[in-house]
Amino acid sequence: MIFPATTALYGALLALVYLGLSGWVMASRVSGNVLFGDGGDAALLKRARSHANFSEYVPLTLILVGLLEAGGAGHGLVQGLLVALLVGRILHPIGMFAAPNSPRQFACRGGGILLTLAALGIAAIALLLRVA
Repeated sequence: MIFPATTALYGALLALVYLGLSGWVMASRVSGNVLFGDGGDAALLKRARSHANFSEYVPLTLILVGLLEAGGAGHGLVQGLLVALLVGRILHPIGMFAAPNSPRQFACRGGGILLTLAALGIAAIALLLRVA
């Protein structure tokens, strides 16, 4: 088994995105004096959901891609999955603040989650094929 250096690099980049999302939520909480929940603030709810959505999808996807890389999967596959995950996780919160049913909402929020789900699904299938 090899050290998954590419996954480690993207994991570090994604951790920085996560820290940014965390700060974004905290800033909204402080400015709105909301210690718990969303306080009825729609913007805070969107920020918190963007942060939570990130934490729901990124860890499992990173684990699967890291296992692929450590198991000797091709660099192109690993790199492609990680680029899709990173771009998807950056696009998603941008789309959360786009006008409803706008092209930006569709492209960013929809595209972000599609890229994330594609990375997760392809990594899972690739792992299943490797162990079958």
